[in-house]
Amino acid sequence: MPITISESVIGSVTVVILKGTLVAGGDIDLLNSTVQALVQRGVTGIILDLGEVNYLDSSGIGALIRAYSYAVQNNAAVKLCRLTRRVHDVLQIARLSSAFEIFNDVEKAAASFEKKAA
Repeated sequence: MPITISESVIGSVTVVILKGTLVAGGDIDLLNSTVQALVQRGVTGIILDLGEVNYLDSSGIGALIRAYSYAVQNNAAVKLCRLTRRVHDVLQIARLSSAFEIFNDVEKAAASFEKKAA
């Protein structure tokens, strides 16, 4: 199932909701262009909600890393939330679960941005 992306806003944070599979091809381009567009619009807090991502491959992992790196290079931040068991396991196997800030729910992820701003 190809990835679909929607957005919502909580305070000053934009939540990017991903649904489907994050694999090589257009899925990755869509994620990267979405994050780049948000950062270029001045958004500094981005949450990637992966609660409905049922699979990601090594290209999907690369896309998450690129999104994170692009944000950091442009004074923004990307955090992950609601990882499925499968996605969490893939990130752990790749030894990347500690590279990202990961939250169980969107509200806690959004609140973490507010704490840093204070």
